[in-house]
Amino acid sequence: MNPIAGLMVRLQLYVLAPRPRDQRGDVPGWVLVTVMTAGLVGALYGLAKPQLTDMLTTALNSVH
Repeated sequence: MNPIAGLMVRLQLYVLAPRPRDQRGDVPGWVLVTVMTAGLVGALYGLAKPQLTDMLTTALNSVH
């Protein structure tokens, strides 16, 4: 293999090699997702509470 081809192969391997990742992960992103999910669940529950209560009451009353 000529020197230029060897250099190209090494350069390609260096560029395409996977980089070591930080093991901590994306903590702020996960916190944001968790907080937003809790907010959405709280808002939906606040809007749908009467319907959910009626559905649960009807289901429990139908079981004898």
